[in-house]
Amino acid sequence: MTVEHAHMPTASDAALTAFRHQLAAEGLSQHTRRAYVSDAAALANWAAPKALTTLTTDDLAAYLASPQVMQKSPRSIARLQSALRHCWRGLLARGSVDSDPTIGLDTPRIGLALPKGLSEADVDALLAAPDTETSIGLRDKAMLELLYACGLRVSELVGLPLSALNLPAGYLRVKGKGEKERLVPMGENAVVWIQRYIDEARGELVRDFSVPALFVTARGGGMTRENFWHLIKRYALMANITSNVSPHTLRHAFATHLLNHGADLRVIQLLLGHSDLSTTQIYTHVARERLQKLHAEHHPRG
Repeated sequence: MTVEHAHMPTASDAALTAFRHQLAAEGLSQHTRRAYVSDAAALANWAAPKALTTLTTDDLAAYLASPQVMQKSPRSIARLQSALRHCWRGLLARGSVDSDPTIGLDTPRIGLALPKGLSEADVDALLAAPDTETSIGLRDKAMLELLYACGLRVSELVGLPLSALNLPAGYLRVKGKGEKERLVPMGENAVVWIQRYIDEARGELVRDFSVPALFVTARGGGMTRENFWHLIKRYALMANITSNVSPHTLRHAFATHLLNHGADLRVIQLLLGHSDLSTTQIYTHVARERLQKLHAEHHPRG
């Protein structure tokens, strides 16, 4: 009689389990955590019977040069390397390894994904689209004004509680990626529309006044990403904006328009909640493209 032996936990299994807990503690999104653990598990399978904790820089370089990795896109390989850096950072912190073999690995060049442009006139048309004579329209107007005024991520916008607001001081407290908090000024227009929404519309929409969400649906529950995605698409059509508009488009417009009007890049970094300035620097390319286009259109020898 043949007895099937249960899989015995290995050092790599333990490392992957610890990696899952580490990513959760870092506050990364569920999608990112799942992708990073999948990347680390694929490496562990490739390296077996070697344990993750015994791999060297040469081992990792060999894996990155393997057919199963080389067929991936540069962006997927860059994500893989980010997963490995996170993994070994945790191994080092836990004392499971003495050195980090990910240091010195070449990072693939990724084509720069420039944000889609939205002119200031387009933004004005979009913000003017909601019918502010209705409770729903007033809510939508307040959401659009706040999104553009503060450059929020859509998850940050729909997740705002009433307690995040300080309307007299004109700022809000935003909880972003990694549960990091930042203070963002709202600007006079956004403050006016948020106040109007709270005074005139929110009470008509919310059914349970214990609901903490600032923005609520017609059924009285908290607004969702999907709800807002659909409404901004509808208002873009109403405003006759032909380019593809999403919630992230207004975040891009916020940063680009600030830069075009002379804002410092590091200030924009803080307002957007970027942990790394290199992420914010993409907007310098956007501004440069706009200047080149203006030069070509208006200079006699453009």
